[in-house]
Amino acid sequence: MQDVVVILGSGPNATEAQSWSRDMFDHLVALNNAWRVRDDWSHFIHPEDFPEERYPPSQSSAQNEVTYQDYVPQNNAFGGVLFAGGTMAFTAAYWALGAFKPKVLAFIGCDMVYPTVGHTHFYGTGAADPLREDVSLQSLEAKAARLGLIAAAHGCTCVNLSRLESVLPYERYHASQLRDLSAPVVRPVFAVNRIQRAEAALGYEAPSGRYWDILDQIDPEKITQIDQMWLQAYEET
Repeated sequence: MQDVVVILGSGPNATEAQSWSRDMFDHLVALNNAWRVRDDWSHFIHPEDFPEERYPPSQSSAQNEVTYQDYVPQNNAFGGVLFAGGTMAFTAAYWALGAFKPKVLAFIGCDMVYPTVGHTHFYGTGAADPLREDVSLQSLEAKAARLGLIAAAHGCTCVNLSRLESVLPYERYHASQLRDLSAPVVRPVFAVNRIQRAEAALGYEAPSGRYWDILDQIDPEKITQIDQMWLQAYEET
């Protein structure tokens, strides 16, 4: 078990991570361009269409690239990309949850709230991928709740290292506190199993991860209903 995993996104506050001591966490998973924030990332994870010219120019023997061939199977183990939410913060989190079975999943630069003035990303202005029109992202709050509950059911606490407005509902901490956190007091296994059975009953199977290939089978209202179930379950825990 690798106890503490940090998911580093590209939000404006991602640069806060530059000052953190590396011994505060076991793995630093950099999403897309976030490898630029610090050079001691352990994993660089990106979607299939991420431009090669934006890859890290080099990596050490201790650093690893994570591709769709790695993260799609892990996401499938937790119900699939469609229900997880098709954006890298969630995709990477489920991959890390399955790959490392951590005690703590901590997020910085993953608030998914984009200012209308100023920088939207630490490197300037970029596309707000989580806000795109996508059947898997109708409610970012619900997808965050789903992740938090599934992680808790597996003995992992999700926490938010951001001090900004965020769609992530998790308790807020500083990176220096991560080693002191304990496993979830409540493991919502029953609620998770119940809602995941409801997801599976819809029959929206996309083992390749490319749920957009089955859009003709997907009823957005059914996804909305599932989202509401996750939100309600999170409020009740």
